[in-house]
Amino acid sequence: MNIDPELILFEETMPGGWNRSHILKRGTALRLTDLEGGGNVSAIFYNAGNTTERYSMPDTLKAQFISCIAKGCVCYSDLGRVLVSVIDESCGWHDTISGVSNAETNRRRYGSRGYQEAGNGYYRNGFGSLLLELAKHGMGKRDLVAPVNFFTKIGVNEAGDMSFTPGHSRAGAYVDLQAEMDTLVVLCSCPHPLDPNPEYAPRPVRLTLWRSAISPEENHCRTSCPQNERGFINTAEYQL
Repeated sequence: MNIDPELILFEETMPGGWNRSHILKRGTALRLTDLEGGGNVSAIFYNAGNTTERYSMPDTLKAQFISCIAKGCVCYSDLGRVLVSVIDESCGWHDTISGVSNAETNRRRYGSRGYQEAGNGYYRNGFGSLLLELAKHGMGKRDLVAPVNFFTKIGVNEAGDMSFTPGHSRAGAYVDLQAEMDTLVVLCSCPHPLDPNPEYAPRPVRLTLWRSAISPEENHCRTSCPQNERGFINTAEYQL
């Protein structure tokens, strides 16, 4: 989907291994673009007006009978309301079950490279990066929930073993998220914890914010499954 340049409100490149947050106003949309391929963006969503309501991975999966996020899906809060809808994307699969890296997983895979020796080039991890961004909004560890890992595909075999799918996201891959209520979006671009690359090589992501022209009534995510219709109604009633 092409974005009308006149509708763009803001655009920037988030370096690999960094974190960002933004209150996405209802009716605006955020495009994440994997600039080089092989990127990973861990994302958590909160009700901007009441951050005790936040993205719920279990509710999102069971309500839509899915195991991953793709075009036509929505991200539910723990109160059954739609925070954001995936109005478009180009990968077809985004991980919901693997969590994020932490200091120990980084140490085992990449070794140690701290801030004192490397400055801004130190090895950042997903857990620490998300906590750092949450602190800007008065939140902490108890507010951290399982994220969506955009641009990453994870396979699960019959024994339940999870495996990373290399080459899933190509340069230029994108995800478009439309806010169905005022939503705090918290992001980090650290490598996925199951990425087998032995080198610490997080990828940059472009963030594009624009005014969406898709109304809740016209949104195809609303009719992708019966529960989504109810979710959109719950969201609309909350905002009356």
